[in-house]
Amino acid sequence: MSERVKVTVVEFGDRKHYMMQWRDPVTGRKKTKSTKIERGGAKPKREADRVAAKFEAELREGRYHEPLRTTWAEFRERYELEKLPSLAKRTDGRVAVVLNWVEKVLNPIRLADVTDTRISHLQAEMRRAGSAEATIKSNLAHLAAALGWAHRLGMLPKLPKIEKPKRAKGSKVMKGRPITGEEFDRMLAKVPGVVLAKRKRGDNEPTPEQVARDRAIVASWEHYLNGLWLSGLRLAESLELWWDRDDKLCVDLSGVHPMLRIPAELEKGNQDRLLPMAPEFAEFLLATPEAERIGPVFNPRAQRVYGERLLPHRVGELVVKIGRAAGVRVAGDPRTGAVKYASAHDLRRSFGERWAGRLMPTDLMALMRHESIETTLRYYVGRNAQATAKTLWEAHKKAAAGNSLGNRAPKPSSANETSPVVTDCHYGACEVAAVGVEPTTRGL
Repeated sequence: MSERVKVTVVEFGDRKHYMMQWRDPVTGRKKTKSTKIERGGAKPKREADRVAAKFEAELREGRYHEPLRTTWAEFRERYELEKLPSLAKRTDGRVAVVLNWVEKVLNPIRLADVTDTRISHLQAEMRRAGSAEATIKSNLAHLAAALGWAHRLGMLPKLPKIEKPKRAKGSKVMKGRPITGEEFDRMLAKVPGVVLAKRKRGDNEPTPEQVARDRAIVASWEHYLNGLWLSGLRLAESLELWWDRDDKLCVDLSGVHPMLRIPAELEKGNQDRLLPMAPEFAEFLLATPEAERIGPVFNPRAQRVYGERLLPHRVGELVVKIGRAAGVRVAGDPRTGAVKYASAHDLRRSFGERWAGRLMPTDLMALMRHESIETTLRYYVGRNAQATAKTLWEAHKKAAAGNSLGNRAPKPSSANETSPVVTDCHYGACEVAAVGVEPTTRGL
């Protein structure tokens, strides 16, 4: 309400009490409320005027909340029609998931039924159903955004307080881990056995056309997995990467260096971006002949496809099957014995960890397309403690060769000999060079 609100006392012949009337400045509708003061005489009238003045102050200062009548169904319909179209496309599905959770667990009739206590119960039910803490946190963030929108539009006078879940004791920050180069090679070796249907006994020998088709399918998956390994793209991003469409995630070869052009609706940060790509991924893309740089960059195929391309969830499932066939375990639950095998996102984690030792955090943030530097620092920078320790100890052994204390380098026995010393340490990549020799730089 605003300062334009004016409350007046009125009398109705069929009412026992003095009534208050005012016009809602937002809707323009006239509203009426009882003063609870019985009609009759000057004194009751003055008392009714005082009640009306107090009520008017509450309206102007926003301290009065009307009876809550907005139903949950009305709120959801308005939110999906009025707000969701302005958000990123992928947000629709995520919002639908959390609103479905609310309806399934809380079954609210009115929007006001979604209270602090009920939301706390919703968290517990999500956790009991096996949802990860990160998933619960994301769901609650979407719910908080929806309720905040309703509050701003006057459908929900008071916002419920949502307690953000803290990471459960013993849980990991990441739901997987970076995989090694050897594990990635094992995954590539298992591609044919996963993406091609096994032949049954008695089947006829495949025709040359079938053999050529199977080779093309395997090649498309090898190309896709190599692309994930070299690019750090998320699953959905990789399947939206095009050579020649500006409305999609697009390869931009117009500048000195190849770049990624990302439209806002496909970017997690929800803004248009032109970002650099890793040099090895740029070389990987440039190996494609110019005549073939049309359509999607990656198109992993299958023997049976309903539609032009495999859907993202199906591609993700097949990557996990490849990881399982290769025996690449990335996480496990000691309580249930459940095992998680390498996924498309674990290839992204591998990319991030490789580059964490080569770039400053702000540069790594841009390369990984994180929304905040905290995400970069939490997931990647400083994760290579063991690798860094190994490098330091190897450098120490070389520097201390011939010196039991290791507190100084050995003296050269002749003018032509040099002593090894540590010349550079940067994010776990230490270089050992010789005195008098130009230090070399580790290739990135």
